[in-house]
Amino acid sequence: MTSLDKPTQNAPDAPQDAKAVTEAALFEAFGGVRGTVETVLPGLLFVTIYTINKNLNLSAIAALGVALLLVAVRLVMRDTVKHAFSGVFGVAFGVAFAMMTGEARDFYLPGMLYTLGLALAYIITAIAGVPLIGLILGPVFKENLSWRTRNPGRKKAYTKASWAWGLILLAKCAILFPLYWWADVTQLGWVLVALKIPPFLLAVWLTWVFLAKAPPPIDVFAEMEAEEAAAEERKREAARRQAPGE
Repeated sequence: MTSLDKPTQNAPDAPQDAKAVTEAALFEAFGGVRGTVETVLPGLLFVTIYTINKNLNLSAIAALGVALLLVAVRLVMRDTVKHAFSGVFGVAFGVAFAMMTGEARDFYLPGMLYTLGLALAYIITAIAGVPLIGLILGPVFKENLSWRTRNPGRKKAYTKASWAWGLILLAKCAILFPLYWWADVTQLGWVLVALKIPPFLLAVWLTWVFLAKAPPPIDVFAEMEAEEAAAEERKREAARRQAPGE
């Protein structure tokens, strides 16, 4: 049993430590404040410019330009680019759709379809017993898939969190898709921007609540290192026993 396998209630500071570890992991997994800004800024720039002058080409080019700039800044700073790159791909698909159809509202369609697909993925994987949020956060917590068979409390927490993400994203889609068909483009854009952060923060907060109350993760990497060290020690011990004069 590793230190992370042991119950936390024996140590007075363990619950606080578990919460701090969970906060740090969620911050890393979802990009924190900077990642959120990188997700929101291109869409905000698009709807702002389009609201002012109704110029689809200018709005699309500006949104794609700022997304690329955010990636360039991360590359210069030698920082992780996964969140910025995901923003670039999302904006690029939106620009491509809008340019092909000539409809400004189609800038938002790829992102909306992605949100719907992600919502269904969270719910389906939760029903199947392999909650998506566990697949995402398992490597971050260094537990990989150990929660599936060795840590039922964490599996339950991941299942609850996946349901929370799925239902929150479905509720977001229930608002956005009617607006896509019937509302003005600028109304759709501003509502979409307004719904970028609050549902995300709610889902992250619920995930933190569920995981903070769950058993600690099993550090499978530490276990593998310990097993390798033990195997090496056994080899050295066997070599000593076989040495002349032993």
